[in-house]
Amino acid sequence: MPLSFDEKKAVVAEVADVASSAHSAVAADYRGLTVYEMTDLRQKARSQNVYLKVVKNTLARRAVEGTEFECMSEGLTGPLMLAFSTEDPGSAARVIKEYAKITSKIEVRAVAIGGQVYGPAELDRVATLPTRDEALAQLAGTLRAPLDKFARTLNEVPGKLVRTVEAVRAQKAGE
Repeated sequence: MPLSFDEKKAVVAEVADVASSAHSAVAADYRGLTVYEMTDLRQKARSQNVYLKVVKNTLARRAVEGTEFECMSEGLTGPLMLAFSTEDPGSAARVIKEYAKITSKIEVRAVAIGGQVYGPAELDRVATLPTRDEALAQLAGTLRAPLDKFARTLNEVPGKLVRTVEAVRAQKAGE
């Protein structure tokens, strides 16, 4: 059943709103997925804070105009679903990658991040991007490493002295 003009405007506005605040996007062909599989994929996407929508290509092109995902416009052909990461850059790619392991019916067409569009081969690289918490933990570890090394270095001086005194004591006790 075709959408009315007002319904089309609502879909474009909804997708444009999500695209304007999203970190990354994945366009994938969903042909062959059953209703059960598509519902399962949507549930997994929702649990990971990923916006997943099947949109007509012309509406999708209009929705991404003026956003950093405008670079995907040329690749929006055929039946596609769009997945937008709303919290961390790799979440949409992770959801699609994990579901593609379950079923071979999902074919990634394009991945966009930071105003650049990449091919399907880059899905793995985007999926391995750390979450916000992981990135903060890595940053904290990087900032803390020099202090830890400095503390170990300072601790080594008295430790070496104690080992030397113990070696001298053991040598004298052995004589």
